[in-house]
Amino acid sequence: MTFNLKSVLNYLAKKEFEAKLFIPIFYAVGIIGMLVPALFPLFIRLVPFALILSFLALTVFHHDRTQKSVFVFLAIYLLGFVIEVVGVNSGSVFGEYAYGNSLGIKLFNTPIIIGLNWLLLVYITSSVFEQFKIPNFSKIVLSSVLMVGYDFILEQVAPRLDMWQFTDDNVPFQNYLVWFIFSLILHSLIKLFRINTQNRLSSIVLIAQFVFFLVLAIFLKY
Repeated sequence: MTFNLKSVLNYLAKKEFEAKLFIPIFYAVGIIGMLVPALFPLFIRLVPFALILSFLALTVFHHDRTQKSVFVFLAIYLLGFVIEVVGVNSGSVFGEYAYGNSLGIKLFNTPIIIGLNWLLLVYITSSVFEQFKIPNFSKIVLSSVLMVGYDFILEQVAPRLDMWQFTDDNVPFQNYLVWFIFSLILHSLIKLFRINTQNRLSSIVLIAQFVFFLVLAIFLKY
């Protein structure tokens, strides 16, 4: 019996209802685990796995599986990782900040998985606006604005989840400005190479993550 990845992906892609149901439940369980003090130490270690699982779920429902799309996605991952390496080691990109331990293994003081986070966010925000018949320039700008809004919520809870923390807990305006500019660049790559990011799961993942971080920002205490 041989393993056929394409057949597996095609089979899983038929489970759209189950996937759309699983994602909200998964993040709801995560919220409960983070808010229960006895469970918090366990669930905070699962943060990287939640990111990986979300990425894999999106992969199942991604249709543009060409070599070109793989190249562009790999480029986004590497660019995201590199800018974080420069940022955390110089303090001149996003501001003065340092990574905690909840995002897993680090290279050059930077979690390896952070590039995947950039890729996931660029992908799902691009996918959300891909369904609208508006100019590509508008899609790039709106997707980038959405990413900055997402980051604003994330910054409120990141220190509590030991993800990263800015000096004196002060997130500078510079951070959001660079997020916007860098998001414009990454979304432009998507459009320049005409990568199809339509994905039936993207909106679900984006909303689930947004609600997850928003609830934790409101209720999770240091």
